[in-house]
Amino acid sequence: MSARLSSPSRRIAAIGAVVALVVALVATGIAIGQHAGGSGKREPATGSAGNSAPSADERQKVYAQLEKASVRRGGEDPLAVGKADAPVVLVEYADYQCSYCGKFTRDSQPELIKKYVDAGTLRIEFRNFPIFGKDSERAARASWAAGQQGRFWQFHDEVYAKTRKGDALAEDKLVDMARTSGVKDLDKFRDDLKGSAAEAAVKKDQEEGYSIGVQSTPTFLVNGRPIAGAQPMSAFDEAISQAEAAKKSAK
Repeated sequence: MSARLSSPSRRIAAIGAVVALVVALVATGIAIGQHAGGSGKREPATGSAGNSAPSADERQKVYAQLEKASVRRGGEDPLAVGKADAPVVLVEYADYQCSYCGKFTRDSQPELIKKYVDAGTLRIEFRNFPIFGKDSERAARASWAAGQQGRFWQFHDEVYAKTRKGDALAEDKLVDMARTSGVKDLDKFRDDLKGSAAEAAVKKDQEEGYSIGVQSTPTFLVNGRPIAGAQPMSAFDEAISQAEAAKKSAK
């Protein structure tokens, strides 16, 4: 379950399923960070052995590329939670009007934090990936603005506490949510929301997502392994376990 981009020009690389992405990248040798040309549509790709699935080694190479392209580990990143040197990093690309993103925030995020972040195993890095127009972009800038006062996660959870769309994400409504989230300086919040720094930060997240093939929300990368949509907790458990084991074996 995921919300998908409506603009054909932004359908740049399939990421709806892990195998589809791996096959496309391995077969065509696409470098991480390279956009597709034209409309972004690609011809169907096959694995390195005709129509066979990619090998485990091929998948791991692609995951390593995606991890390198997406993970930041900035120690002072207000849009991240967890130790900067945690062995596993989950990068989330999300839109504040995406109901599936809200479902993940309400259902899975608290359990991930309790089970893995608090234990030092996992770091979560959020990326603003607004795909539903101006209201989504405004909410994304607002979340960044809340982060400038150390209240990103509180604001993030407040926005996703229920499905909000359109006028529910108007500036005054966002200010109300910022107040509820404990943002102290609301004048600064308004200024930051409308400022060039917020716009640049959101654009950076978007361009990162586009460059690695994100085309729907929510999309997650667990040490580079893609998980698309609001998947059950078991999908995250499996990905985190495998990523942690891979890190240990690489030492």
